[in-house]
Amino acid sequence: MKVILRSTIDNLGRPGDIKEVAAGYARNFLLPRKLAESATPSAVKYWEKGREKRAALVSSEIKAAKDLAEKLSGVNLTFSMPASEEGKLFGSVGKTDVLKSLKAAGYDITKNSVRLETAIKTTGEHEVELRLQPEVSVKVKVTVSARE
Repeated sequence: MKVILRSTIDNLGRPGDIKEVAAGYARNFLLPRKLAESATPSAVKYWEKGREKRAALVSSEIKAAKDLAEKLSGVNLTFSMPASEEGKLFGSVGKTDVLKSLKAAGYDITKNSVRLETAIKTTGEHEVELRLQPEVSVKVKVTVSARE
């Protein structure tokens, strides 16, 4: 089934892209959530009108994301958490902790940008990926130390 994307979807595309997707994926996920619409001839014509404007907007967003990624590349976040003698934390450092620390440092990043498979549960140095745009990602160092 052909659909026109209304918003950015990871591993699929950006707004205005015409994609061929499985009928069930479109019918059960994309269309009810208003993430896409059916690619009818009138809808395609409507989306073609704003193609250049969207392309300029996307290029400016990517440029801003690259600038932010350059600034974030040198950032080192530190957390002091209670831990056992073996280095296991009594608790964990998760996405929200990383997000709060970045906001405190003056960086405004969305929660969906933080790519952390599982929460950090050990002391030491770890890397957390921040995906600012589908093409732009940066790794931030996170240092977790045991609180005395």
